[in-house]
Amino acid sequence: MLGSTAPPPTPPSTAGEFLDSILETKSELYRGSRDVLRDGHVPSRLPHREQQIRQVAEILAPALRGDVPSNVLIYGKIGTGKTAVVAQVRQDILRRTELASHITFIYINCGNIDTPYSLLQNIGNPFAKSESDRIPTGWSLDRVQAAMRRLMDSRGGTVILVLDEIDRLVARSGDSVLYTLSQLNTELEQARLVLVGISNDLKFTNHLDARVRSRLNEEKILFPPYDALQLQDILRDRAKEAFREGVVDPGVVDRCAAYAALENGDARRALALLRLAAEMAERDRAKRITPDHVVKAKNRLEQDIILDCCRTLPPHCKVLLYAILQACERRRNGVLTGEVYDAYRRLAERLGLQPLHARSISNYVSELESLGLIRATIVSRGRGGRTREILVDVPISDTMPALEEDPLIAPVGRPRSRGQLLLTNFDNPGRTGPF
Repeated sequence: MLGSTAPPPTPPSTAGEFLDSILETKSELYRGSRDVLRDGHVPSRLPHREQQIRQVAEILAPALRGDVPSNVLIYGKIGTGKTAVVAQVRQDILRRTELASHITFIYINCGNIDTPYSLLQNIGNPFAKSESDRIPTGWSLDRVQAAMRRLMDSRGGTVILVLDEIDRLVARSGDSVLYTLSQLNTELEQARLVLVGISNDLKFTNHLDARVRSRLNEEKILFPPYDALQLQDILRDRAKEAFREGVVDPGVVDRCAAYAALENGDARRALALLRLAAEMAERDRAKRITPDHVVKAKNRLEQDIILDCCRTLPPHCKVLLYAILQACERRRNGVLTGEVYDAYRRLAERLGLQPLHARSISNYVSELESLGLIRATIVSRGRGGRTREILVDVPISDTMPALEEDPLIAPVGRPRSRGQLLLTNFDNPGRTGPF
């Protein structure tokens, strides 16, 4: 009919249609890989970390001459560039292929290591030449140590072992495994071990055995937090590499840097904000990234960071948190520490795990509290003395499904309808449990 207008396009109504519409829409924001904005990316330049790069390189450089470098401890708050600096020095050392042929780097994030057994296993197995040489589970700890030494000696040369979040290893397992590693060079024949510890806790060595502390504290490097102006320089470098020219509005980088500077100068936080702001702009079909997208990204990130933290917890810590969430959901109030351990033990046995001792679980409770996932308050029981009551500080409706994604927890997960799964992230986002 003359003068009639075409009806508006029907919006996608199924997940498949949403995916098709996203795939058909070519991004006009990025010039290259999106990984440039992830904290795992090691850029060619690390602004405002030139002094720390030089310090780490000077300590590890003797390995290129065949000498054994000193052990080193690197301190600094989260997101101050510690891991990135070590990764860049590692790349620069290994790039000198002729001089570095005898050097082996092993990187282990201690936040993902549950026991000293697992740590020694992860150190030794990279040197295995075949599957039959690998260290299996079920051996005694002494046998694992002997196998690890044998595998290291079979390769020889200098082994630079980077233990990221080393303070979490000590909090969880004590310092006995560090003592084993610190005196390993007296037992190795063809290989030599260098320890590079990375820690967010400036005081964790205060709790170490004096013998471990004297061997481990050969060199120390402190990474100061970034200020807002330094974070702006970091983000501008990454934005220039990631985005097309002119798609980032003035004020976007400044706002991301300001938000992160308020949270202890965390460069990872600043990068996450910029990356998520770009994703928000894409979802809005926008051709530019604006400060409003940064605000949306900040609100989303504050929710997502809790779930990501839960997904990366060690296995027994996940089981403990899931048991606490179940108990708080049923009782609609807090649970006492004794009840928490009983709930954890029953759940672990149901999942086929050997429950840890109460002391280890007490350490995990403290760790969950330091992460802001739970609160532990002292309550008086009259003649029964004083104990701690555990309260949940995260949305139960979001956190339990996140934990149930782990195959370890999945067998005890509650069945959910398709509608419940779709609404998980949108219903009552501020809810912190039924109490």
